[in-house]
Amino acid sequence: MYMIVILAMVAVFLALRLYSVLGRRTGHEQQPAPLQQPEDRVPTRILQPRVPQGATPERVDPADALIAPGAENGIRAIIGADRHFDVTQFLDGARSAYGMILEAFWQGRRDDLRWLCEGDVAQSFEQAIADREEAGHVLENRLVRIDRAQILDAALRGGTASITVQFDADIAAVTRDRDGTVIAGSMTDAITTHDVWTFTRQIGQADPNWKLSETDEAA
Repeated sequence: MYMIVILAMVAVFLALRLYSVLGRRTGHEQQPAPLQQPEDRVPTRILQPRVPQGATPERVDPADALIAPGAENGIRAIIGADRHFDVTQFLDGARSAYGMILEAFWQGRRDDLRWLCEGDVAQSFEQAIADREEAGHVLENRLVRIDRAQILDAALRGGTASITVQFDADIAAVTRDRDGTVIAGSMTDAITTHDVWTFTRQIGQADPNWKLSETDEAA
């Protein structure tokens, strides 16, 4: 009997100690910080790297910069209209979109193309897919790597932002006929491509995605 009373007193003592350390939960405790807070993130406004005061900045080859000189004013205008816009984040997304669109075209996934591209571009891709299927051709292409992605031009017209990106990439391309015979290309020799794609987005809309609105090749 005494032992039970002693154990009960010990339990009460431990409970009181735990209460004093943790405190009472009122529902207003500080919550863990979220991984990202887009509304507080400072957008990318510095188009060139900072250098220490008094130091001589290294000259950046325009071909190696993320933004070509002619696109800087357009990027500033887009940042002014959308404080969440970030150059590096955009280019990361553009690289991903480049690969996704190419894969969708090569594999004939029309629904993906309609989601990733504006209407006219999606229709052009779909027509090329239809022509390819009618001829009985099958593509076995593979994006080996993207060597460079650079913003060549940018503009804000009304509420529409447009950014033109040049992708320098290596692609392994093979075309087979109905019988599976290779009629063009090789998977061992990658082809270097220079595609110039323009992405657009309506500023202020809930949809944050940019869509491919124009395709071309570098001059």
